[in-house]
Amino acid sequence: MATRPKSILWVDDEIESLESHRRFLADHGYAVQAAAHGDDALELLRRHPYGVVLVDEQMPGQRGLELFGAIRSLDPAVPVVMVTKSEDPATMREAIGLAVDDYLVKPVQPRQVLSVVTRLLEGDRIRQQHIAREFVTRFRELEERRATALGWREWIDLVRELAVWDIRLAEANEPGLLEALRAMSSALRRDFAAFVTRHYSGWINQPTADRPALSPDVVEEMVLPVLREHGKALFVVVDCLRLDQWETLQPLITPYFDIETSYYYSILPTATPYSRNALFAGLLPREIAAQYPAWWTEREEESLNAHEHDLLARQLERLTGRAVPTRYEKLFGGADGEDFLRKLPAYLAQEGVTALVFNFVDQLTHSRSESAILYEVAKDEAALRALTCAWFERSPLKASLQEAERRNVPVVLTTDHGSIHCHTPATVFAKRDATSNLRFKFGEDLRAEDPNAAITVEDPERYGLPRRGLGVRALFAIGDRFFVYPTKLREYQARYRGAFLHGGVSPEEMVLPVALLTPRTGR
Repeated sequence: MATRPKSILWVDDEIESLESHRRFLADHGYAVQAAAHGDDALELLRRHPYGVVLVDEQMPGQRGLELFGAIRSLDPAVPVVMVTKSEDPATMREAIGLAVDDYLVKPVQPRQVLSVVTRLLEGDRIRQQHIAREFVTRFRELEERRATALGWREWIDLVRELAVWDIRLAEANEPGLLEALRAMSSALRRDFAAFVTRHYSGWINQPTADRPALSPDVVEEMVLPVLREHGKALFVVVDCLRLDQWETLQPLITPYFDIETSYYYSILPTATPYSRNALFAGLLPREIAAQYPAWWTEREEESLNAHEHDLLARQLERLTGRAVPTRYEKLFGGADGEDFLRKLPAYLAQEGVTALVFNFVDQLTHSRSESAILYEVAKDEAALRALTCAWFERSPLKASLQEAERRNVPVVLTTDHGSIHCHTPATVFAKRDATSNLRFKFGEDLRAEDPNAAITVEDPERYGLPRRGLGVRALFAIGDRFFVYPTKLREYQARYRGAFLHGGVSPEEMVLPVALLTPRTGR
């Protein structure tokens, strides 16, 4: 934000009575120019820029609110404060309607004026300085915390805090501190990968282990209690939603719902065919393949998510002991949304679970690598957050949530996995039958040139995955790596460096929000 001058134009027909205010403001570094009439004020504005304009509403001739439009035409960005003797609510509403920056009722005290002027002219800088001091202090504490062994709960707290700091520092335009945060995050990703390597197999194979909620637990732990209490629930899955994206969406949802956010860990690989199937089935991929072999064929991975509705219905029946009415819709674009929104009121009027999958964010992250325009528009995490919020404001997701709020239907909103901004290629060697994914691979004789670039899994079944054949191992990329082959090194680097990808092991992909949204209409 451009810095405005520390000068004030005060427009008041009784300006001589405000001399004490002028001196007080001058003592605090503000130069005050007076104008007794609107025409004089406009002439001064034509000749000089001012940091803020104080306007008396009740002047002879032209009212302050009438002068407001002329001021804005000369300097659209100058903050304008209306000062008036009137306590008439209609005047206050008119001022608010015109987007006056503040409103003071006479008699005003010098410190009251100073407070308003300081907020308008120096508020951003003061907040920026405060955030910087707060982060520097907290940065030291977080660095010290890295030396301690973190459990899965502590990792959730830490990952969420880093996401919030990323948002705050980006909004405060602190590139230097953001760079320090990114350096810390890079080191923490290595620690997180080591943590997952030590504990993941135990989470999967030891039911009594102290472990976080995983993808197969979400419906049982979050959706089922809502269904039992209310008889119905809207279950929303936003594909590929990062934790920082959720943090920026929350304020846009808060006007309609009370929000209670919990967190869970995605299973591996953190990719839609695995993590979202586990979400809807309440089962690990190896269990889905064993119980429903006709619904799981890895010859064509894109077809693995063709039975999400069936898997959800089977899971709810297994959990409740009865058939639960379910509706399911997967939305890709605007046309899907228009057709769906016509059906949604009837869905929400029925008992049971309405499940919605929104694919826009996932499509955005995938399309970014193919489109130079999208690559520029979504060039980093902050830009991706901004695009997500812009989409949400006019999306069928927002319309669906508003409809649920109107009908007093509680919502469970979550995602199946996140994504990570990848910058570092990692060369892998494999036979021709290896899978083509950029953050995870299955294949025989599969290995990474740098052993520290990936987690190597000799027995994928120990990671909850279906058996693929004798000698098949798995690789999961860690940090911000993406896999490349030696023969296509330059091609892959040029195409995917800087892409948002998923499927590997990182806090951004694995630590995910699951939120209970309680409609405010039900209070």
